[in-house]
Amino acid sequence: MQHLYKQIYADPEFHELEDKRGRFSWCLASIVLLTYFSFILIIAFAPQVFATPVFENSIITWGIPVGLFVILLSFVLTGIYVYRANREFDRLTKDIIEHAKKIHNEK
Repeated sequence: MQHLYKQIYADPEFHELEDKRGRFSWCLASIVLLTYFSFILIIAFAPQVFATPVFENSIITWGIPVGLFVILLSFVLTGIYVYRANREFDRLTKDIIEHAKKIHNEK
């Protein structure tokens, strides 16, 4: 079994998959972090921005819809990752494992 793991790790397609998945994950994580920290920094240094009412004489301020946007963005980006992982990354992983098993069984 250890030999099979070494076989998979030696496969250039495995490293390509690792790089592709890593870049995609970091891209989505960066979007979430940038959005979240921007939200927090505005609350900390310019709270009047989110304290402004959405409509004239409204009790709902901009902080509520923007906060909901931050939460919903996280859900949407998670869904995008899961969609791509299920369609592309899982298929590539399966192909790499099958290829390694085939080579391992031939030896």
